Amino acid sequence: MRIKVINPNTTESMTRKIGEAARAAAAIGTEIVACNPAGGPVSIEGHYDEAVSVLGLLDEVRKGEAEAMDGYVVACFGDPGLLACREVARGPVLGIAEAAMHAAAFVATGFSIVTTLARTRVIAAELVERYGMTRFCRAIRATDLPVLDLEREGSEARRSVLDECKRAVAEDGAGAIVLGCAGMADLTAEVQKAIGVPVIDGVAAAVKFVEALVGMGLQTSKVGDLAWPLPKAYTGALAHMAVTNPPPSPMPTPRGRSTPRRSASRSASTRPAAG
Repeated sequence: MRIKVINPNTTESMTRKIGEAARAAAAIGTEIVACNPAGGPVSIEGHYDEAVSVLGLLDEVRKGEAEAMDGYVVACFGDPGLLACREVARGPVLGIAEAAMHAAAFVATGFSIVTTLARTRVIAAELVERYGMTRFCRAIRATDLPVLDLEREGSEARRSVLDECKRAVAEDGAGAIVLGCAGMADLTAEVQKAIGVPVIDGVAAAVKFVEALVGMGLQTSKVGDLAWPLPKAYTGALAHMAVTNPPPSPMPTPRGRSTPRRSASRSASTRPAAG
């Protein structure tokens, strides 16, 4: 099984961290290909960043289809372009926010989200409502850290995240914590040990859910709004994004339960992230 884990921003250190978290979660026989687009924002911290990042993200999914990927993870907590990615993919495409919230609801009756900048709480709140998680979500807490502080040695990012998680348990009554940024993927074990409740990293959760869906022989439905994009001309700099000859509608034979085609090494090598 091959899963492409896409960091929609262009910071390669974060892509490497995300790839490590994905491989740690993946089953033996699952190959993780971690990547980021060649162009776009270095971090995603608002609606504009999200919108700009989606074009590069879609390009990586389109490349993944040519590379026979079995599934995809969108490794940004805003789940940017998730439905558009599902339109152009055969296999399942999971966003880390959707995966993390569902995982948290499996292990607790209430969770709090701990994220980065305060301005992104609006995006997280919209996702909570969209995913039917309103009755589970106790609070959305912001550390007000710029995303790239999570990549900077010597920053107070780790301490700030840990302190906010402690407050979420004490003040919100949260039975679980959802980490609201893919750049926090390496903090899961440390925070969980310190606060004593389940801490969910969406990268790991999404990888495991993709494995389960592929193993069940399930792929993205191509009936209705997730059917292949309609063939039409795109003009100007986006001409290459046009879908001129979409694949046939019938789903190919599921191969999720077959013997893995690749080496059964959990640490299968990743392709270098584009920069």
